[in-house]
Amino acid sequence: MAPRASWKGYLKLSLVSCPVRLYPATSASERISFNQLHKKTHNRINMKPVDPELGLVERSDLVKGYEYEDKQYIIIEDSDLDAVRIESNHTMNIEAFVDEDEVDVIYQDAPYYMAPDGAMAEETFAVLREAMRKSGKLAIARLVLSSRERVVTIGARENGMFVCTLRNPNEVRGTAEYFGNIPAGNPDPEMLQLAEALIKQKETTFDPKNYEDRYEIALMAMIREKLKGHKPIIAAAPERGNVINLMDALKASLSQSQSKPPAKSKSKADEKPAAKAKAAAGGAAENPLKANLLKAVGKSKK
Repeated sequence: MAPRASWKGYLKLSLVSCPVRLYPATSASERISFNQLHKKTHNRINMKPVDPELGLVERSDLVKGYEYEDKQYIIIEDSDLDAVRIESNHTMNIEAFVDEDEVDVIYQDAPYYMAPDGAMAEETFAVLREAMRKSGKLAIARLVLSSRERVVTIGARENGMFVCTLRNPNEVRGTAEYFGNIPAGNPDPEMLQLAEALIKQKETTFDPKNYEDRYEIALMAMIREKLKGHKPIIAAAPERGNVINLMDALKASLSQSQSKPPAKSKSKADEKPAAKAKAAAGGAAENPLKANLLKAVGKSKK
């Protein structure tokens, strides 16, 4: 069965237009969800609309209302919404192109796949797709989704295009309230070097398959045990040691690292870092944190 399009219309660049379809790029259907049941009958509870004066009401009697003042509403009919016609109802008119790294991730919202609507649209679609791919640009356009006009980015992805709706700037909170009181600070150069070494040890290529939802897996295992009539096994959370300071944490992290470089014979080039570490030892004696760092660095190199 072919997937159902969320939106159908035209992708337009200047005088060039192409019929397209938009499909949700993600799905939450595989997530574990629970239904609300009555604790005695185990019947599923139906959520029904209730009017404070009339009690239960039929859904056919519901209308849309906009609250313009406290408890004061103006009724909005479907015909009123149909009358609000703007170009982006059925057309994604490309307004500009930007570099791919210019769009801050905090503005990215819902992802969609875009495909040509019919064989006649494929050639135009391919030309626009490859032009964006070769230029390394994202298109900025607008379209109406769920009774809202959304600004979107459009880019090439495999044989199709990838569309991402963007949040309105007034939906994004500023950082001052959260970061304003955090001091910039001047980290100790040696501690900074150690932290960078730890990052280097854990560098890898991102593959989302390596980061499965462990809670979801444990939840499903518990459900299966209950289906078998077994008492669920309660897994204890791993114990965490008390971290005295940053240096101890870095030391513990480095000692747990599995990537250990092969031992090398000392050369004159190796003597310089060693001499530097020895010179720093004097200062480390006065700073327990730095002393532990130096030990951690030495341990990670063995």
